[in-house]
Amino acid sequence: MDLTAEQKAIITAVEKHQSKFWKISDAIWGYAELGFQETLSAKILSEALKQAGFEIEQGVAGMPTAFIATWQQGSGKPVLGLLAEYDALPGLSQVGRSPQQEPLVSGAPGHGCGHNTMGPMQVLAAIAFKEIAVQKKLNITLKVFGSPAEEILASRPLMVRAGLFKDVDAVIDCHASGHFEAVYGTVGSALYSLWFDFYGKTSHAGFDPWVGRSAADAVELMHAATERMREHIPPTTRIHWITTYGGDAPNIVPERASTWYMVRDTDANLKRVMEWVCTCAEAAARMTQTRSEFKILAGIYQRHYNPALARLMFKHIEAIGLPRYSPDEENYARALQKNAALKEIGLDYKTALCNADAGPFEGGSSDVGDVCMNVPTGCLRFPTNVPGSPGHHWTVTSAGATTIAHKGISAGAKVVALTLHDLMQKPDLFIQIKKEFAELIGERPYHSFLAADTEPPLGFYNETQAKYREALAAKTGR
Repeated sequence: MDLTAEQKAIITAVEKHQSKFWKISDAIWGYAELGFQETLSAKILSEALKQAGFEIEQGVAGMPTAFIATWQQGSGKPVLGLLAEYDALPGLSQVGRSPQQEPLVSGAPGHGCGHNTMGPMQVLAAIAFKEIAVQKKLNITLKVFGSPAEEILASRPLMVRAGLFKDVDAVIDCHASGHFEAVYGTVGSALYSLWFDFYGKTSHAGFDPWVGRSAADAVELMHAATERMREHIPPTTRIHWITTYGGDAPNIVPERASTWYMVRDTDANLKRVMEWVCTCAEAAARMTQTRSEFKILAGIYQRHYNPALARLMFKHIEAIGLPRYSPDEENYARALQKNAALKEIGLDYKTALCNADAGPFEGGSSDVGDVCMNVPTGCLRFPTNVPGSPGHHWTVTSAGATTIAHKGISAGAKVVALTLHDLMQKPDLFIQIKKEFAELIGERPYHSFLAADTEPPLGFYNETQAKYREALAAKTGR
């Protein structure tokens, strides 16, 4: 497809800045900061935006590592938003560029979902597009939403509740991927993240166990009860849990125990299943003569991506095409695929306009769903992972620090910047975008799944991050 002079100028602007954001991606990869611990990651992205002339509002919606970067020109309309993520996952440390599994720091966090590439890609697109918008004197407000803690699904619903998206006309979401595609339709599942604490009474487990009331027993009974639910819930339901604390020694009846649940389903089914899980907790407490408490960590919708935005982005995917890869990059990909027992297809990325409603139900979740229910939102999956790599896996961490990821960042930024430009130059595109969005919210009006008093779980990963931060810094020099 032939590119216009304007499109070539946008691509040139991306390429002018891309090396800086490759380095930023590598830095965030090295920080490997968990949800609400992303002080360095948020700082490096917001500083790059500030240097480019964006105004930065830090700590939005009560979250210290969340930010909004805003640049406005002329009338300030339309208002276009980009979502930027940058948190890592626990336990997925991996040596970068290694085709075999070897932790960089054993047990430490790692970017096993590619978020180190996502924030830099969106910021690169924003800065490149701003240059063109200045030259053309376009009327616009451009906002980059620095979004922490996506992996614990905790930031975007609070940002929506704080009214941060109320004046935005369209949003572009993104994700690191083993494909190069634009996605529309309903993606993934809605989710409740729930923390349950049980309180009993301690005693000597050998001398007088009848005096005690075991909180650990209550946790085990709750798990047993929710396992018995599985025959009687829809195939779309997912229930998973871990015991986070069950006592300190077997000869002490534990007076406290905790479990963390994630409950997933469709928007329509989610609340009913969540309430059933809570009933199981109450019943377990009654059976053990303990007391239960629970709090909602997150409550999110399915993602409902806008078809018109997807079609627009896919047009630019076709125009940009896939990056060119070196023999060394191809050999690395094939070696990684072999060592991970994946199909050895090398860097054979697929490009597609993907209708999620035509495929199988996906059980994954993202707190972007609440944004989709408030603003027309498009999703770009850009090629940074080695094809076939599973999500939340060491192969993603490995590839995230390669030149393959760098090339994917540039390709994604070009598509996003070109899409922003079209939205500015062709206002008639908004007619279809807004029509489809009106149909969506007409069918399923938005009501937040969060309780009115839900606060961000800011300290959730304090101890884990503190345990590994110095060791990661020593290994990466970050």
